[in-house]
Amino acid sequence: MSGSRREFLMTSGAALLAPGAVSGQDGQPTPPAIPPPAQATPGSPPALGSAPPVGPEVGPATFAEAEKLVMVELSATERAEAAQNWRSSMATVHERRSGPRKVPLAAALAPYSTWNPVLPGHGPLPQSDHFARSERTAGSLPAADADIAHAPLWKLSRWIESRELSSERLTRIYLGRIARFDSQLRCVITLTRDLALEQARGADREIAAGKYRGPLHGIPWGAKDLLDTAGIRTTYGAEPFADRVPDADAAVVRRLHAAGAVLIAKLSLGALALNDVWFGGQTMNPWLPEEG
Repeated sequence: MSGSRREFLMTSGAALLAPGAVSGQDGQPTPPAIPPPAQATPGSPPALGSAPPVGPEVGPATFAEAEKLVMVELSATERAEAAQNWRSSMATVHERRSGPRKVPLAAALAPYSTWNPVLPGHGPLPQSDHFARSERTAGSLPAADADIAHAPLWKLSRWIESRELSSERLTRIYLGRIARFDSQLRCVITLTRDLALEQARGADREIAAGKYRGPLHGIPWGAKDLLDTAGIRTTYGAEPFADRVPDADAAVVRRLHAAGAVLIAKLSLGALALNDVWFGGQTMNPWLPEEG
């Protein structure tokens, strides 16, 4: 490109100004047209306080309770002022942005989007649910229950497949450890002892008959109490849901049942999956019991 940057800017600017310098009927340059004012984006909030009031009536007591959640303190005057202008200020902004909920959402409704780890141009995800196991040997089954309990999953799976270890024995080992340590750790919300023993015995019968389902067959597991389990409480760790019993299994629960895994407990989580404090207390770290 010939010429300097300054020359380029000057000539390009002149070209942009040229359409606005067309002469009018009197020979004078016609000024550029002023664009019309931009239209408000549909759904954008109105000017603060200019929309009609919406939302439920609230009073100072509502804000006094809300303070406990956000950990702020308002004076009585500030609470009264907030309650007075809520419906004509903040509630209108919120409703214009999100809209009132008019469609009931089913508890089992799937999220609107899916996560695909494959980068663009690298083809689709493999269309297979086959699990490829390593060829490592698990070695001899330990004599001590504690050593069995701490063995990695791949070894437990091999021992159960070869019938060196029964699913019922392994399940009883873990149920025993729950009985021994849960009062200190508070990690179980609902123990599913009877179901676990029934599933474990069923797994042992199937494996003995040559009907091995795969690496999770006969393996005990605990479901975080955020996962729905049909006929078994799913509480989200929160008191309002402490007696909630869903009618259907979550997809991951359904697939683990199909794989022959053994559900021994619904495991704790902080209320609504927020932290480590739930309605049964605080769940403690088994490797450092003084911390949550």
